[in-house]
Amino acid sequence: MAEFNHVHSVTEMPEGDDAKPSFHHGIFLEPQEKKRSIKALVVKQAKKTCSCTPAKVKDYVFSFFPVLQWLPKYKLREYLLGDIMSGVIVGVLLVPQSIAYSLLAGQEPIYGLYTSFFAGIIYFIFGTSRHISVGIFGVLCLMVGQVVDREIQRAGYDLEPAAPGVLMDAAAYLNTTILPVNRTLHKLLCDKSCYAIRVGATMTFIAGVYQVAMGFFQVGFVSVYLSDSLLSGFVTGASFTILTSQAKYLLGLDIPRSSGIGSLISTWINIFRNIHKTKICDLITSFLCFLVLIPTKELNEYFKSRLKAPVPVELVVIVAATLASHFGKLKETYNSSIAGHIPTGFLPPHPPDWNLIPNVALDAIPIAIIGFAITVSLSEMFAKKHGYSVKANQEMYAIGFCNIIPSFFYCFTTSAALAKTLVKESTGCRTQMSGMVTSLVILLVLLVIAPLFYSLQKCVLAVITIVNLRGALRKFRDLPKMWHLSRVDTVIWLVTMAASAFISTEIGLLVGVCFSMLCVIFRTQRPEAPLLGWVAESETYESLSAYKNLQTKPGIVVFRFEAPLYYINKECFKSTLYKQTGVNPAWVKAAKKKAAKRMLKEKEVDSGGNQTNISMDFVSESLGFHTIVIDCCAVQFLDTAGIRTLKEVCKDYGEIDVQVLLAQCNPSVRGSLIRGEFFKEGENHLLFHSVHQAVDFALGAQGHRRTNDSK
Repeated sequence: MAEFNHVHSVTEMPEGDDAKPSFHHGIFLEPQEKKRSIKALVVKQAKKTCSCTPAKVKDYVFSFFPVLQWLPKYKLREYLLGDIMSGVIVGVLLVPQSIAYSLLAGQEPIYGLYTSFFAGIIYFIFGTSRHISVGIFGVLCLMVGQVVDREIQRAGYDLEPAAPGVLMDAAAYLNTTILPVNRTLHKLLCDKSCYAIRVGATMTFIAGVYQVAMGFFQVGFVSVYLSDSLLSGFVTGASFTILTSQAKYLLGLDIPRSSGIGSLISTWINIFRNIHKTKICDLITSFLCFLVLIPTKELNEYFKSRLKAPVPVELVVIVAATLASHFGKLKETYNSSIAGHIPTGFLPPHPPDWNLIPNVALDAIPIAIIGFAITVSLSEMFAKKHGYSVKANQEMYAIGFCNIIPSFFYCFTTSAALAKTLVKESTGCRTQMSGMVTSLVILLVLLVIAPLFYSLQKCVLAVITIVNLRGALRKFRDLPKMWHLSRVDTVIWLVTMAASAFISTEIGLLVGVCFSMLCVIFRTQRPEAPLLGWVAESETYESLSAYKNLQTKPGIVVFRFEAPLYYINKECFKSTLYKQTGVNPAWVKAAKKKAAKRMLKEKEVDSGGNQTNISMDFVSESLGFHTIVIDCCAVQFLDTAGIRTLKEVCKDYGEIDVQVLLAQCNPSVRGSLIRGEFFKEGENHLLFHSVHQAVDFALGAQGHRRTNDSK
C-alpha cells in the first residue's frame, strides 16, 4: 500500500526576535485499494446479467413496460379530467399539423395522420414522461422529405407526373423485391406516392433500430455532444429550409424540390425564375391565412395564463379554407393545388422495403440522434419541473419503438415536439393517458372526417407549417442575451444555424458538433493562466488580473493553469508560465554562462567554486523570486506529456535555484504524478493541499536557508 507525505516537517527556524516559528506537518494519505481484476468484473457482471429470478423478471417487465407501473395507480377522479382536456386539445391542434407536415416529409396527408395516431399509442405503453407530446416534428419531417425526394429522383419517378393516391391500395400488397429489369412493372403498380412512403417508412424503421440499439448498449451519452446552443442553432437553421420548401405552395408554383448542398439558395433561385407563374388565388389565400393565424397565435401566447385552453385557430382556418375552396370551386376555376383524396380507415400492415436499407441507412443516423436527443432533453426538463424522474434509456426504447412499429403501418419518423408539449402541460395533462386521448381524436378523423379535407388548398397547409416556425425564428431576439452570457455558445449557435440553412441539415448538424468540440479543445489549448495574489486576513488566493487590493508574498510567484495539462496545451503551459513569471530558465542559464565566461576572462574570481556562488547570487537577485507555486485546482487530469512537462519545468527552474511547488492537486493528478515517478527527481517537488500551505512552506524554507547562510 503506497503512502506519501505532501510536506516535510521543518524544525529549524530563523533566529531573532522577529522570527515566527512555522511548522509544516507531513500529511499522509493512504489510497483506497482498487480491484482491477478484469476476470472478476466480467464474472460478476455475467452472473448479474444471466441470473433469472421471478423478482428480477418482474422488475425487468415493469421497467420495459412502464404502463404496467403507473396505470394500476391511476387516480380517475384526480387525473382523468385534465388528461381528457389536454388530450382533446392537442389532438385538435395535431390534426392540421399532421396534414401540413406530411407535405414537408414528401408524403400524402393520410400518412401524417397515421404517424400521429400510432406514436401516441406506443409512447403510452413505453414512455416514462407524463407530459411530452410525441408525434410529428418539423425538422425531422424536413430531413425525411429530403431523402424521399432524392430516392424518388434516383428511381426516375420525377420523369412522370405524380398522381397522388392512385393505386395506393393495390400497391400495399406489392412484393417489394424488385429487380432492375422489372422497374417498369414496378412503376405501374406503385406510383410516386406509394414509393415515397416506402422510402419514408424504411428510413423510419432503420432510425428506430438505431435508437433501440442506443438504449440497449446505453450509449445515451452521445446526446451530450448536442449542446443546447447547438440544438437551438440547428433547429433555427432547419427552420429556414422548411420555410423555403413551403414558399412554392404559398405562390402556387409547381417547381421541383431542391435537395443536397445549397438547396436553400437553389430553391429561391427557382422560385424567382418562375415567379411570373404565381397563382393569384393561392397567393391571396396564403395572405388571408397569415392575417388570421399570426395575430391569433400571438394572442394565444399573450393570454395563455388566462385561457384554460388555446384557441384552435389552425383547425378553424382549415375548416373555413376547405369550405371556401369547395363551394368556390377554386381547383376547377383557378387551378389551385389541393390536398386531394384522403381515404378513411387503415391500410394492411406492410414491412419496410429491405432493398432500400443500404440507400437510407446512413441518412437515418442523424435523424435517430436528433430524435432521441430532443425527446430525452424534453422529458428530463419537464420531469424536473414537475418533480418526478424519467429513465433516459427507456425513453430511447420508447422513441425507438415509436418509429419501428409504425413503420409497418405507412408512417414516418417521430419525436417529442416542444410546442405541443407546452400546450399539453398548460391544459392540465397529468399522465401518459393524455397521449392516448390524442390518438383517439386522430382516430375519429381517420375513420370519419378525413375525406372532408379533399378541397383543402396546399397553400393553407404551408401557411400552418410556416407560422409554427415562429418559436425557432424568434431565437434571433435572444442573441444579445446569449452573447452577454457566453460568446462561445453564441458562435456555436451562429455556425450551426448557418451551416444547417445554407449547406444542408445533415452537414449542418455535423458541422455544429465538430465546431463545438473544437471550441472545447481551443479553450483548453489556450486557457486562462493568471498570477494569484493573497486576500488579506484569509487563506485565499485569487487572480491579480481580476481583483484589486490583492497582496503578493515577497520572493514567491503563485501561478494557476485553468485547464487539464495534456499534449495539446503543454507548450502553452510552459510559454505562459515563462511569460507570467518573466523568467525563461533557458535564457537565464545562457546569461549565467556568458557572465561566467566574462568573469573568467577578466580574472575577477579566485576559483571555480567562488565563481559559481557569485553567478548564482547574481541570477537570484536578478530574478526577484525564489519559489513558484503552481495552483493545480483547475487541472482535471494529466497525460504522459503533461507529467513530462511538469518534470521539465521543475528541473529547469531548479537549475537556476528556483523551487517549484504544486498545490491543490486532485486525486487523479496525484495518482498520475506517482505513476509517472514525478517525486523521484528530488525533495523539492512537493505537493500541498492548499496554496496557503505551499506559500507558508516556501517562506519558512527561505528563512531557514538565509539563517544557515548567515552562519
